[in-house]
Amino acid sequence: MRVTKQLVDDLSYKIIGCAIAVHKELGPGLLESVYEKCFLRELQLQKLTAVSQQKVPLEYKGVYLEADLRYDVLVEDLIIVELKAMAGILPIHEAVLLTYMRMLEKPKGILINFNCTNIFKYGQKTMVNEFYRDLPDY
Repeated sequence: MRVTKQLVDDLSYKIIGCAIAVHKELGPGLLESVYEKCFLRELQLQKLTAVSQQKVPLEYKGVYLEADLRYDVLVEDLIIVELKAMAGILPIHEAVLLTYMRMLEKPKGILINFNCTNIFKYGQKTMVNEFYRDLPDY
């Protein structure tokens, strides 16, 4: 499979659709861990491959160090999804996602906050980096 911007963008659209489906079913106000379980199930129902809570390797000056850095969900080995269930997305959440994207060399990341009235309008933020920029368009 050739990875292109179009493929990554189409996948992000499906991921956000899964989050919207979970939010429609559950609504706001639950724990992040509950949304994660349901989100993983929704991804599975959509036949998307996802892994969750995997360690992010930390290399510092040529040495891998033990650190408990974990992303929430990685979909199709391309897009990192960080899930939240809080009053709002903070700049630190964006910084963490961008760092995970860089460390894992993934082209796109999506922050999803289930504690909102509308995921599409208020509850998601999509981020890209140089790995995305360097992908062919089609």
